[in-house]
Amino acid sequence: MKDRQNIHGSWANRWIFILAATGSAVGLGNIWKFPYIAGENGGGAFVLVYLLFILAVGVPIMMAEVLVGRRGRQSPINSMREVAIEANHSPKWALVGWMGALAGFLIFSFYSVVAGWVLAYIAGMGNGDFIGMDGDAAGKAFNDLLADPQALLIWHSVFVVLVMTVVMGGVNKGLERATRIMMPALFVLLLVLLGYSMTTGAFGQGFDFLFHFDPSELSWDAVLVALGHSFFTLSLGMGAIMAYGSYMPKKASIGSTVLTIAALDTVVALIAGLAIFPIVFANGMDPGAGPGLMFISLPVAFGQMPGGHIFGFLFFVLVGLAAWSSAISLMEPAVAWMVERFGLGRMPVCIGLGIVVWLLGIAALSSFNFGSEVALFGMNIFDFLDFITANVMLPLGGLFVACFAGWILNKRITKDELAITNPTLYLAWSVAIRYIAPIAVAAIFVLNLIEKLG
Repeated sequence: MKDRQNIHGSWANRWIFILAATGSAVGLGNIWKFPYIAGENGGGAFVLVYLLFILAVGVPIMMAEVLVGRRGRQSPINSMREVAIEANHSPKWALVGWMGALAGFLIFSFYSVVAGWVLAYIAGMGNGDFIGMDGDAAGKAFNDLLADPQALLIWHSVFVVLVMTVVMGGVNKGLERATRIMMPALFVLLLVLLGYSMTTGAFGQGFDFLFHFDPSELSWDAVLVALGHSFFTLSLGMGAIMAYGSYMPKKASIGSTVLTIAALDTVVALIAGLAIFPIVFANGMDPGAGPGLMFISLPVAFGQMPGGHIFGFLFFVLVGLAAWSSAISLMEPAVAWMVERFGLGRMPVCIGLGIVVWLLGIAALSSFNFGSEVALFGMNIFDFLDFITANVMLPLGGLFVACFAGWILNKRITKDELAITNPTLYLAWSVAIRYIAPIAVAAIFVLNLIEKLG
């Protein structure tokens, strides 16, 4: 089949795609969630199980998303439709693309609120606001921020503008240019913070927390946590990787490229843990404090250490870059479809969608202050958006993509795009995408609903 041309452009080379997709995958969860859940669930034993799930579930689905995106050379919605038609199946498979694009749009609306907190802390660290602050004062500062709708609105608005400005520039002048700057900066900041953590006197304790190999701590619940994180960490089910895959050069190997992305995503999470936990332990703090670790415990730790406010500032810049790179990919599927569907330029599309998602974000941030009494199915607006996307839309999106690639597409299409010459490797991917990944993602979907609703 003659390769379709993407009207949005294409990545300059394979490594730009790798960095862009890694930027999409590396988000707030990599900085605090993965290191914490690894340390609490068996350390190295958990990491090993997690990596097995990455290979058996995350990588095959990511390959499928890239495959469909590159085959269709359009937004996830139109790529799903065109590739389904090519495989002599119903164009209604486009609904999977719709769900992914909508999920990304909804996630961005509340993700930008949390990213706004990060921007506020960048400013606070830069001003030295946390120097000498104790835990109670830091907790009060965070709660005061949440209770201040004006401050949340300002930072939420700034983040929306930052993201939409990049997306407005298109593939080459926007996404690619930002990737070339943001991702190297993110890696450099990670290494600087890692070096700083080595001076705390608790690096060995942090290393042991993250990498101690204790299978006795690896409970069934821990295995399920590893399974769930292996799916969510790679930005699957929301159309982002499919959209980025549509800009991928034809000659680039999908398999080796996706494995590289998965490896970089994991390495970033582990280095983040090695950078954070020695600081936590050096200050006698709880490594399992969840979001409070980032916005309460760490600011106190940085504020009490020599030169800590400088490295605290760099830390929140790092987190901000991770949030920015992820958020860009959340909006790209919806923007690409609008451009294709209505023949509009990116500027009016980004302005229009930016206003809508900004308004939705205001509803989300109101959950912490003036709109705290508003409830949807017993949840505030912020929690409802989080629940419906993370527990329903993303797992279903990943499940349908796996079934589409494994059962709907014929071997001619998948072999042509994957270009896996080793028959054993192709068989391994086929088994994973047909059986292992759908069963695993279905388990994530059902168990998450039971946990949340039970």
